Amino acid sequence: MRFVIARFPFDLTRSGVLESMKGIKPEHAAGESVIIGRRTYPVKQVGEVITRQDRRDFSAGEVLRAMTQLGFTCRSLVPAPVPTRVPTSVEQASAMLGAPLPA
Repeated sequence: MRFVIARFPFDLTRSGVLESMKGIKPEHAAGESVIIGRRTYPVKQVGEVITRQDRRDFSAGEVLRAMTQLGFTCRSLVPAPVPTRVPTSVEQASAMLGAPLPA
């Protein structure tokens, strides 16, 4: 598939990315990451290897979009929202009268 990263077109394939990352030791992935094979790589490291460009030349979002479209599992920096339980109106009224909320 053709992707534009840092204003340059790249023809990337899943097998090509796997081959490029073979033998590359992953750096510590503190932010956005991509799982390639059994290893978790930082997005910027993957982008640097597959594009042969400096990490400052492209954004993590560009590489994340490309890796997602190629079928790799990506993890973003933004944590997933935690669902919260909203008390019903009866529970709110009970709490106003001093009754504890049910768990």
